Parts: sequence; structure tokens; C-alpha cells
Amino acid sequence: MMKKITRTIFLVVLVFLAYQFYVIRTNVKQVLSFQSTVQEVLISSQSPASEDLILAMIYTETKGLKADVMQSSEAETGTTNTISDSRESIQVGVAYLNQMFAAAEAANLDSWTAVQAYNYGPGYISYVAANGGENTIELSKNYSLTIVAPSLGNSDGETYTYYHPIAVLNGGKLYVNGGNIYYSRQVEFNQYLIRFMKLFI
Repeated sequence: MMKKITRTIFLVVLVFLAYQFYVIRTNVKQVLSFQSTVQEVLISSQSPASEDLILAMIYTETKGLKADVMQSSEAETGTTNTISDSRESIQVGVAYLNQMFAAAEAANLDSWTAVQAYNYGPGYISYVAANGGENTIELSKNYSLTIVAPSLGNSDGETYTYYHPIAVLNGGKLYVNGGNIYYSRQVEFNQYLIRFMKLFI
């Protein structure tokens, strides 16, 4: 009886993992369809960002499944989902990231602080510079709780469960309207994920 239960559990887990692999492969393939556009935009904008980084940001933001693939509408108009063209989304997103890179460099901060600021806004760069100069998870949590969330109406520190592995390892919560505490780390992780999945595409 126990062997049968164990075998059933094993098969369920195997099917689940196979399905997740299929979903991730499909999403990575979709993101890679923007590869040539990313290359062109990076060259035309003389961006210090790498192709791998921008593709990982697209994967993190939308998996390439929305027209505004880099969720860059807010950087251009202050409102979400106003960009309806993927090339424009990438152009605006790269231009905004370039600004974050320049601000981080001016403050003697690393590029991952700039990537996190893509999610939080440029205020995060000065916040990091004034609080130790390192983009740590703890600092990111504090910024989300005390700056981002209250500015968007969450003054009570209300949270919700976030199931990404990096988040789960650090408590599994995000603040409502508080941005993504783990954004830069997810982007970094997704760079490796895309490189690995390319082996199967």
C-alpha cells in the first residue's frame, strides 16, 4: 500500500515538474522572440545594459505576453498599460534603465541597484546611497514598506503572499502597492534561467 502511495506521489510530482518545465520553456521562447528588437534598441541607444539583462527583465515583467513587454508605460506617461507596441515598450524601458544606470553610477552604486530602481523609481538610488550604499533585501523591504507602499495608499503595511522561490526563502510576502522587493534578484536569477532553457529551445 505504501509503495503504491509513494509511486503515485512520485508520478504526480513528475507530471507537475514536466508541466512547469513546459511552461517555462514556452515563456522563454516567447521572450527570445524579442531578441533582435532588444539588440537593435541597445545599439541605437548606446546602452550599457546587456542583451541578457533586458531579456531577463522582459521575462520578469511580462514573460513577453503583453504588448508593453517591459511594463514601461509608467516611465513614459505615469499610467500603466498605455504602451501598445512592444518595440516602443523596449525603447522606453531601456531609456529609463539607462537613466537608472547613470544615477547609480553618479552615486557610486552598483548596476543591480539601478535594476531595482527600475521597479521602485529613482528615489531608491538616493535611499540606498544614504543607507549604507548596498542594495540588500532588508533595505529593499524597508523602502517598500516606508516609502513605496504608503505613497500608493498602503499605510498599514498590508502584505500578500508571493510565491516566487526567492521571495519564499525570505518570508514569502510583498507589501500591497509596495513594488517588488526582490525585483533585481529575480532579474539576475532569470538571466541564468533563460541561458539554461536555451539549451532546450
